[in-house]
Amino acid sequence: MFSDGTEQTLAWQTKSMFSSKQLVRLFVTSPSTWNTSKNQLAKLRKKTGYTFANCKKALDMHNHDLEKAEKWLHAEAQARGWAKATNLGGRKATEGLVAVLVNKNHGAMVELNCETDFVARNSAFQSLIQTIAKSCISLVPQVCTNGNLLKKEVLEGGRLGSIPGPDGKSLADHVALQIGVLGENMILKRALLVSANENILLSGYSHPAPQQQSEIWLGKYGALVAYNTKDKQPLSESNSDFGKKLCQHVIGMKPKSVGNPETDKPQENADDETVLIYQDYLLDPETKVKDVLDETNVEVLDFARFECGESDVDDAEETAARAQA
Repeated sequence: MFSDGTEQTLAWQTKSMFSSKQLVRLFVTSPSTWNTSKNQLAKLRKKTGYTFANCKKALDMHNHDLEKAEKWLHAEAQARGWAKATNLGGRKATEGLVAVLVNKNHGAMVELNCETDFVARNSAFQSLIQTIAKSCISLVPQVCTNGNLLKKEVLEGGRLGSIPGPDGKSLADHVALQIGVLGENMILKRALLVSANENILLSGYSHPAPQQQSEIWLGKYGALVAYNTKDKQPLSESNSDFGKKLCQHVIGMKPKSVGNPETDKPQENADDETVLIYQDYLLDPETKVKDVLDETNVEVLDFARFECGESDVDDAEETAARAQA
C-alpha cells in the first residue's frame, strides 16, 4: 500500500505525463500540418519514383520545399548511381532489350543490356531504352551526313554515352541513374542510325513484338530494312506492311547480305544459305525471297539485325562493318 503522500505524487506525475503527451500530439498531428506534409510526400513520391523514406528525408532537409527536395533527390540518386555503376561494372550483362524506332526517313536501333530478364521486363528499364532510342533518332540529321542516298552510322562506347538525353544529361548519366535504382549492371552496347532519301522506305520490327504496340518496337531481336520499288515509283501502304514482313524474315533467317543475282550463287543446301535473295521466305518457305521481291516489285537496298546479348563477335562486327560501308 502506498502512503497518501506517495499516491498524490504519483497522481501528479501521471497527470503531468499525459499532459505532455497530449501537447506533443497536438503539435505533431495537427490536421493542417499533417495533411500538408502527407500531400507533399505523396506528390514527391509520385513525381520522382523514389522511396517514401528518401522523399521524407529530402523534404525534412529542405524545410518541405518540393523543388529543392526534388533536385536533391535527383543529385543524390545520380551520385549513387555512378558509384554503383563503378562497383557493378565487371558483372556480366547479356540480357536486355533491342529498341527499333522509325520516323519517316530516319531510323534508329539500339541495344541496352542488363544482367537479368527480370530487370529487362521492368517498366523503368523499358522507359530508359525508349529514351535512348528517341535521343538517337533526333541525332540522325547531324550524324548521317554523307552524300549517299542511304546514310548509316554505328555508335558505341563513349560516343554513344555522350549523346544528350531530353533533359540535357548524357545517356551515360541516364544509364547510371537506373543502375542505382534497379541494382544491376547495365551496358549501353550499340546504336545504328540510318537516314534515307525520299524514294527509300525504312521499316523496323522487333521480336517478340510487344503486346501493346507504340512507336518504338521493343524485343530481344530487332531489324531495320531499307527498300524501294524497282521502277522508283512512290511506295504504297501495302509496301510499308511488306517492309515489316521483310524485317521478320531478317530476324528469323539471319541473312548476311542482300545478294546480287549476277555475282552471287545460291548454296546447294538451303539451310546454309546466308544471302537474302536466295533464302526460303520465312512466311512462305516454298518460295524464295527473290521471287517474292520480283512479285511485289520491291528491291531491298540494305538491312541490319540486332540480337540482344549477341555472343557471336563475327556477327556483331559484320553488322557494324556493313552499316559503315
